[in-house]
Amino acid sequence: MNRESVPPASDGAGERPVRADARRNRSRILEAAEAVFAEQGASASTEAVAARAGVAIGTVFRHFPTKPELLAAVVMNLLDRLITEVDAMVNDSEAATALFEFCTRVMAISAQNRALFERLAETGTRVHVGDALTRLRPAADMLLERAQKAGTVRDDLRPDELIALLAAICQGAMTDGWSEQLRHRALTILFDGMRD
Repeated sequence: MNRESVPPASDGAGERPVRADARRNRSRILEAAEAVFAEQGASASTEAVAARAGVAIGTVFRHFPTKPELLAAVVMNLLDRLITEVDAMVNDSEAATALFEFCTRVMAISAQNRALFERLAETGTRVHVGDALTRLRPAADMLLERAQKAGTVRDDLRPDELIALLAAICQGAMTDGWSEQLRHRALTILFDGMRD
């Protein structure tokens, strides 16, 4: 996504392998940034991130020269983790409920990271749930197909309809700061409409 993304170590000519300690530092910074931003909001200082990660502030800036780059990397890291979770759902034999778990998880991530997404928007970087769902589309399609074959989801629900509906309610929850009760109610209504 940005020039600070760490490529895997390579032995190709002309490419400099990334040191293991640099990869560990980057990972610690992202983990710390996610925790700090969740606790203090996206306006938390990079110094607080460095302290939580146990690295010098210069190390943070070496990996992420600007705060918007750090924020964007945290969002990409969240998405990568969500993709890993969804892949596990796809590989799980519990096909009947995995689609509902997927929708619930996307809603939770949207709500939990509202402050982070708002801060990114202030820097001119907008986070759209639909964009994230594009990366998740193959897995979501498979979960939908399995749920339909299991008879837990209506046969006429198309993948593009599911993605559009889920993106719309999650974007609304994220943008407007829906309460937990409203998020739960919106998912219940979505699920009632999806069921056979």
